[in-house]
Amino acid sequence: MIIKMISIILGGGQGSRLYPLTKERSKPAVPIGGKYRLIDIPISNCINSGVKRMFVLTQFNSASLNTHIKNTYQFDAFGTGFVDILAAEQTPSSGDWFQGTADAVKQCLPHTKHQDYDYILILSGDQLYQMNFETMAKKHIELQADITIATLPVNAQDATGFGILKMDEQGMITDFVEKPSSQMLQNWKSPVAEHHRSKGEDYLASMGIYIFNRATLHQLFEQNPKSVDFGKEIIPTAIRSQYRVASYHHQGYWTDIGNIRSFYEANLALTDSIPAFNLFDEHKQVYTRPRMLGPSKISGTTLNQVLIADAAMVHAKHIERSVIGLRSRIGFDTVIRNSIIFGNDYFQQLEEIILKDHELPMGIGDHCIIENAIIEKDCRIGDRVMIRGGDQLQNIEMDDYCVVDGIIVLKKGVTIASGTKIGI
Repeated sequence: MIIKMISIILGGGQGSRLYPLTKERSKPAVPIGGKYRLIDIPISNCINSGVKRMFVLTQFNSASLNTHIKNTYQFDAFGTGFVDILAAEQTPSSGDWFQGTADAVKQCLPHTKHQDYDYILILSGDQLYQMNFETMAKKHIELQADITIATLPVNAQDATGFGILKMDEQGMITDFVEKPSSQMLQNWKSPVAEHHRSKGEDYLASMGIYIFNRATLHQLFEQNPKSVDFGKEIIPTAIRSQYRVASYHHQGYWTDIGNIRSFYEANLALTDSIPAFNLFDEHKQVYTRPRMLGPSKISGTTLNQVLIADAAMVHAKHIERSVIGLRSRIGFDTVIRNSIIFGNDYFQQLEEIILKDHELPMGIGDHCIIENAIIEKDCRIGDRVMIRGGDQLQNIEMDDYCVVDGIIVLKKGVTIASGTKIGI
């Protein structure tokens, strides 16, 4: 069966809950796993599923995202695959920026009119998961659905942040509510497998991953010209209007990178002995920019549960449960625990390091202690610096760093003088 499907990947809004990581970049451009960007996840899932025609919708701080996509996803000249960037734009029919998920797709649909497709796959650019969209599409066709929504069970605490649904025995969704209050939840429990029920995951949540029939999507936009959001408006309206809306139950790992805490935990989880998200699967490869960097060099360092990206130069004493990014430089006798080091955008020349002895070199100096922290790109950290996050810390923003949920986040490109103590 040949499934003619294109994908639209939503680049997200301002990403304020991921600040300061989104101060100069959009959410999908935020680094993850030492060498990837969040946008690499949905694009890789599409490629691995045979969906090789993709449109990425961008709006805020999109320069670095555009550069990454341009330098990474170049398909061969004899195929039909592409990743096209569609920025919010003023047109004769619309003078506004994207007002919501549905509005973004609606404004960009004219750019898809010359594509030959029957189904349109709509994805978010800020989630971490692995999914075969071809399998989802086959289920969509088998159920003769107009819309299929990828779903997974969640607990009561998480349910208030998702679209929650009910479905019948045939797998068709009969009711849907976006981000219900905790008082409403009692009436929204669904039959789930025992291993989910034992963990209190009694609610079926939308993952924000949709397959629409091409005609259905156009009809819904025509019938609801003022609707701007899928979860709040389009999906509930489609169910009430007797469209066939199906649930596709996702069996694997999935997390929404919605805030600093979820981003931090998802990264550190990649260092687990058997991580829930597998970066080492030959059949589910995660693609990213081929940078042609040299190997990493490690001298005298004890490592435990650490991901180290290309071209890092590490002389640390001990690194534990941490992610070390591209071109990182870490000095002698330094200890790093439970932290994410983004690394550097470029190599600093040795001549520059030696001659400019009045200026700290890029990277982390000697005899430092860094715990429960995120160190942004291109930071210059002196010797004997102590950066220690912890639950006892209050959320604050300073010139050089933020504290968010006990995690200390150094801002991009800052200089931290030798002997500085943060969060102690």
